[in-house]
Amino acid sequence: MLLVLLVGIAPWSIQTYTSGSVTFLFAWGLFTPSPPSATTITDFFLRFTLGLPDYILVWPLGVACYLVALASVVAGFVFDHEDVRLTVAGLACAGLTQLEVARGFSLQPGRTALPLGTVLLWAVAAYFYWSRAR
Repeated sequence: MLLVLLVGIAPWSIQTYTSGSVTFLFAWGLFTPSPPSATTITDFFLRFTLGLPDYILVWPLGVACYLVALASVVAGFVFDHEDVRLTVAGLACAGLTQLEVARGFSLQPGRTALPLGTVLLWAVAAYFYWSRAR
């Protein structure tokens, strides 16, 4: 359960700009360290929805997939009844959505996005698949 929780608080995408600034995309929102600012995912989609590109719209879908995986792990911890298929599928799908988010950000001039979440989510999914799905 700890691995799934940790991957949920790690940055899922890191956007770097040619100006030297950095923005971290988390499951909960965006954070820019300089100057420090944070935007929650709910603020992003409820307040700043005008003209959002398609690739960013998969971000909340990835969060929903992650929450499915988290619910499966919590059910295993609390009720001793985890469906590993749900855990693995949720993590794998969340990783796929973050790959699309990073790809979309990287297509913008002066910006590069590193899909850290994809790597982490897929690694945890692979761990669950190989260690528990036998």
